[in-house]
Amino acid sequence: MSGIVIVGGGQAAASMAAKLRALGYVGAVTVIGEEPVAPYQRPPLSKAYLMGEMPLERLTLRAEDWWAANDITLLTDTRATAIDRAAKTVTAGAQLISYDQLALCTGANPRWLPEAVGGRLEGVHTVRRLADVDAIEAEFRPGRRLLVVGGGYVGLEAAAVARKLGLEVTLIEAAPRILGRVACAETAAAIRALHAGHGVEIIEGVGLTRLTGEGRVSGADLADGRHIPADFVIVGIGVTPDIALAEAAGLKIETGIAVDALGRSSDPAIWAAGDCAAFPGPEGRMRLESVGNAIDMGELVAANMLGAGRAYAPKAWFWSDQFDMKLQIAGLNTGYDQIVARQGDGQSFWYFRAGRLIAVDALSDARAYMIGKRLIEAASPVTADTIATAPDLKALLK
Repeated sequence: MSGIVIVGGGQAAASMAAKLRALGYVGAVTVIGEEPVAPYQRPPLSKAYLMGEMPLERLTLRAEDWWAANDITLLTDTRATAIDRAAKTVTAGAQLISYDQLALCTGANPRWLPEAVGGRLEGVHTVRRLADVDAIEAEFRPGRRLLVVGGGYVGLEAAAVARKLGLEVTLIEAAPRILGRVACAETAAAIRALHAGHGVEIIEGVGLTRLTGEGRVSGADLADGRHIPADFVIVGIGVTPDIALAEAAGLKIETGIAVDALGRSSDPAIWAAGDCAAFPGPEGRMRLESVGNAIDMGELVAANMLGAGRAYAPKAWFWSDQFDMKLQIAGLNTGYDQIVARQGDGQSFWYFRAGRLIAVDALSDARAYMIGKRLIEAASPVTADTIATAPDLKALLK
């Protein structure tokens, strides 16, 4: 019996497999993971795991014996290299695996610096997989000099961990400010101040000309003529969806693996979920790179494989831990035209578009996050003036 085959070893794949069994599916389920370990949580990699506060056994999503107990075949250290859509088979390592339905949960890959600017020098790292962090761990020694390239959340989290461990840290961002694509200027300013207060040097609006060194990185030349010495480098300049397998199989690609509202690709027997999947949004196709999306979409696709017929309605939420601050984000801030700031337990910044609340950034303010999340999910007509002046946000939920 062919059953359901899931390609990918991350959160979306694990959530999908578990949901299939929870919904009573009794057919064969096979999960093909490229990494040598069972599916695990990725967010703690650049935080608690890198700090040495979370061991591998706590990182994994399911206990080792869970897979066998639920009659799920988990293939680790196995790369899926080809899909034969006519024969309904996947080539995975030395195996040819048949499927009735196939789900692609292939995730995303980190962007690398070009080789021409030193991106392949020893001591240049990215943070995406367990092996990446294991390779970096030996570099994190007090007094060493870390250069972070990229002012997104991954780079900022790595910078925070490095400072907490006693390293000297410089972060460079070619754009005019950090978090330029994902957060308002007010949130960026608060996080910049947080890092400056802990001794991180942040250089904005200056590009990288090249990394220097013979064999191993020794520093970086910047576009303004400065040279930054470095013992190692972490590159955090974003990710690209892993679409190679889908593209080679002739599936429709639009910013990711194009799927309909149910999560089905251009081949009716093939589905996609998680970071790699581009689903219909209010303003065209969209991808979400988050744990919440991986879980929710993975579970929805599992249900739709079994005939549920439910459209995906993402409930976007994200978080980032930096020093003693927890940033929690609800909603999608695309196209915002107004920001309202509030001071509560911490700080919060509320995004509005055409008078409608669309997102909130809560900096060490869990109360603001929870209330904002509920208001957004309920499509509340709350106004910017109300958010700015309400003495008690909780009253707005009534």
